[in-house]
Amino acid sequence: MTLAVPREPVVLTGSRVVLSVPVASDLDRVTELCQGKAVAAWTTVPSPYTRTDAETFVLGLVVEGWANATSCTWGLRLSPDGELNGMVGLDGIRDGEAELGYWLAPELRGTGLMSEAVAAVLEYAFAPTGQDGLGLERVVWHAFTGNAASAAVARRAGFRFEGLRRRGGTQRGRRLDDWQAGLLRDDQRVPAAGWPDETFVQRDPELR
Repeated sequence: MTLAVPREPVVLTGSRVVLSVPVASDLDRVTELCQGKAVAAWTTVPSPYTRTDAETFVLGLVVEGWANATSCTWGLRLSPDGELNGMVGLDGIRDGEAELGYWLAPELRGTGLMSEAVAAVLEYAFAPTGQDGLGLERVVWHAFTGNAASAAVARRAGFRFEGLRRRGGTQRGRRLDDWQAGLLRDDQRVPAAGWPDETFVQRDPELR
């Protein structure tokens, strides 16, 4: 399947969030937030995280992803010119599928802002290419086991739990168990049943 991805990044908006491509002026903020304990624990970003890492990501991987039609990355802001407070993206875009990923500044967690951002990204992901969308058929979500906060966002977005992948994820040279869930274009985007009890309990990543 040939997938048309805009050569120029697009801006997505919700009632409280603006999603726009991270740029050079965001480098210090990205560096600051990616040094946070939760981001380091639950994502695959380098740790410790340096400004050089931010430059590689924002000025390299993000730009290349849009240009090569392989990923779409947005910075989460509260206004068009506001500071970056998180990141959400679609990676591995291929054959009608992509993987959803996200993280948020600690002071904004629990506010529902990431759920709003994810909803906007999913609208864009599933909208037909002729309507300025990606025309995807499926979006997949992964999280290391114990990341109940990420699971809650995916569950509210309508993702269906698909199982535990034993040693299915990698983080800085280690293989870790991870959860997987999927959302199809025609699925209802309402909180989905069928998620196991353990996905509701946030685990201390030090005990993994």
